[in-house]
Amino acid sequence: MIFEKTHLDDIVRCYCASHMDIDDKCYAFFASENPSAPCYSYTGENFETKEVVWEDTRGGCMSIIPFKTRKGEFLAVNEFYLKVSPSHAKLVWGKKTETGWEVKDVFNLPYLHRFDIYHIDGKDFVVCATIARDKANKEDWTRPGQIYVGEIPADLENENVVLRQVADGLYRNHGYTRGQYNGNDCGYFGCDSGLYRLTPVDGGKDWNLEKLMDGKIGEIAIADIDGDGKEEFMTIEPFHGNAIHVYHEKDGGYERVYTYPNEIDFAHALVGTTLGGKPCFVAGIRRINCEIFVLTYENGEFVVHTVDTGVGPANLDVIHHNGKEYILGANHTLNEAAIYEVK
Repeated sequence: MIFEKTHLDDIVRCYCASHMDIDDKCYAFFASENPSAPCYSYTGENFETKEVVWEDTRGGCMSIIPFKTRKGEFLAVNEFYLKVSPSHAKLVWGKKTETGWEVKDVFNLPYLHRFDIYHIDGKDFVVCATIARDKANKEDWTRPGQIYVGEIPADLENENVVLRQVADGLYRNHGYTRGQYNGNDCGYFGCDSGLYRLTPVDGGKDWNLEKLMDGKIGEIAIADIDGDGKEEFMTIEPFHGNAIHVYHEKDGGYERVYTYPNEIDFAHALVGTTLGGKPCFVAGIRRINCEIFVLTYENGEFVVHTVDTGVGPANLDVIHHNGKEYILGANHTLNEAAIYEVK
């Protein structure tokens, strides 16, 4: 694989990388971890057209998730800061208008870190993961995180989302990815006590949490990297950890089949996807070599493709648009928003 890099922008402590398609246009989003920091979108043939999504009255954004069912609309986390107690973290709703972007607060949820939108039986649900219930300081992990679920009303302008707690006791509740199980969206969550799967029951009226694997799981991604019809897990271990592993399903459990051999520290970003028609994982590390790499499985062996070094991404995203493929890098260490065309 060849990766052609474009430096899109200088963004201090760049934290979020995401995208959304509106008609035939693809919008790449980048936002900062800093308080009072703007978010920008980039579109056009070379992502050269920049727009302000929100002004510098917000910040602390790790995730922007577009609706599958509502054109030009997304949800995002704002004001997530590990160092701030009490937490001001909130979920916000954004939409594209004729004059630009509009953003409105939806609800506050202390230490809301990860979330997603699930479409189940014609209804949209938000699934929210808090990294902790509360924190006395940045290093305080004595209080666990939770998972909450709420149906998203059709009219977010005038109706509220009512959350209910569906899981508790998840210390350092940091890892998350969406998957499919029994024909529905499901969520995989990683924390200090292991890897869990959350699945909707009876159209979202109930939710089932099951433990799949022990371990201190800091991040999680899924892909059928070896093409055997069963998805593998890639993990970062432990929280903000120094190891990246791949697990293969075997005998009703999971067997570790690969460990990234390079010395790493503060691994933070994982994506399960396809590039060049091959299932793969994309990973990013924030310290030491500060690399981005793609992992594939070829001729019975795992193969590492280095995308970039010295950049230290906090988050990554992958775009497939108009026959082209891109990796978005929220390159936190380099204070950079970057895009890599895969050739």
